[in-house]
Amino acid sequence: MAEKRIIPASELIINDDGSAFHIHVRPDQLRDKIILVGDPGRVSMVAEYFDTIDYDVQSREFHAIGGTYKGKPLMCISHGIGSDNIEIVLTELDALANVDFKTREVRPEHRTLEMVRVGTSGSLQNDIHIGDFVIANRGIGTDGIINYYADRPEICDLDFEEKLTEYTGWLPVWAYPYAVNANPELVDRIGRDDMLRGNTMSAVGFYAPQGRMVRLKLAKPDLVEKLESFGYEGERITNFEMESGCLQGMAKMLGHKAMTVCCIIAERRSTNADPDYKPHVRRLIETVLDRI
Repeated sequence: MAEKRIIPASELIINDDGSAFHIHVRPDQLRDKIILVGDPGRVSMVAEYFDTIDYDVQSREFHAIGGTYKGKPLMCISHGIGSDNIEIVLTELDALANVDFKTREVRPEHRTLEMVRVGTSGSLQNDIHIGDFVIANRGIGTDGIINYYADRPEICDLDFEEKLTEYTGWLPVWAYPYAVNANPELVDRIGRDDMLRGNTMSAVGFYAPQGRMVRLKLAKPDLVEKLESFGYEGERITNFEMESGCLQGMAKMLGHKAMTVCCIIAERRSTNADPDYKPHVRRLIETVLDRI
């Protein structure tokens, strides 16, 4: 039997009120069903559909509201922009579920969380249009975070990663990409037959990492073109966003169910974009709430 480890205060910071350091949620406030969104303001949009609200806490970009929807206990929490924030949120949600905050020891019985990220995205294919919903069946992280964890090879699609880096001419100064599948049961339950299944690139930034050029030149101007034309066992890269790879990787390593579904609000190949995308996002939120 492995020796019990007491997690030091410097490695898991707990606030004076017993809440997790960044997200300010207490263990008694955690719900097993969780909707993740990037925008702190979108948490309130989701909570408009709740029957009851039990708590509403906010710290920095992390906003959480817990309650019920059609009798289901759930919570919605924002993670801000980028995979670095996702690592914080996932680590602290898991700690709330699986660490005793009084003894600082891992609980003997694992508690599994179900997490669905509702996001926005830009499509990389001509047949994926504004208003479509795309599931990150495979999330491809380019931030390097998962590479810092020991179990990385066990949870990633190594063959996909190798083919992608070879085809695109991935620059050696960039973090090596990692590819992680979403939880298949969650994908089938949330997606059904009215959402597309895709391979989603989680870019490490919004501008150059997604091929956008404002004033600074791009180190690899043909990256987006390479991603658009890449194929793997009949599959394509479908869209860009910034969090699904790390979300699905962290969840898989921690033993949770996770997936991302994005509403397409821009078409990169046709250069179209829809600044009035909230009605589409509301429709996606309603769908996820009914199915989670």
